[in-house]
Amino acid sequence: QVQLVESGGGLVQAGGSLRLSCAASGRTHILYNMGWFRQAPGREREFVATISRNGDSTYYADSVKGRFTISRDNAKNTVYLQMNSLKPEDTAVYYCATKSGGLTGLPTQYDYWGQGTQVTVSS
Repeated sequence: QVQLVESGGGLVQAGGSLRLSCAASGRTHILYNMGWFRQAPGREREFVATISRNGDSTYYADSVKGRFTISRDNAKNTVYLQMNSLKPEDTAVYYCATKSGGLTGLPTQYDYWGQGTQVTVSS
């Protein structure tokens, strides 16, 4: 079992920045691939970014490319999502998740999920 806890969400004005953190505990000796997803009210959960086990590969949704950066610190068992130039359409609950195997943006392929953190971007 792996437990994930997100933090860092909040209210920010358009154009602002936030950094989300996701702390892992439990079987952290297994270095899984990590992903960030988000879900806005009335919408399906969507892929935001993913990072490989050792951090050498990252992939982003087109909607956040160039504005968001995913990173990880395996010594701290933590993955981050730096979000810059935020837009109102980025408003959602943001979730981190982890999976074994290859990188993917499909949420159904992820094994463990956090409880989410709310990000609200005002115009």
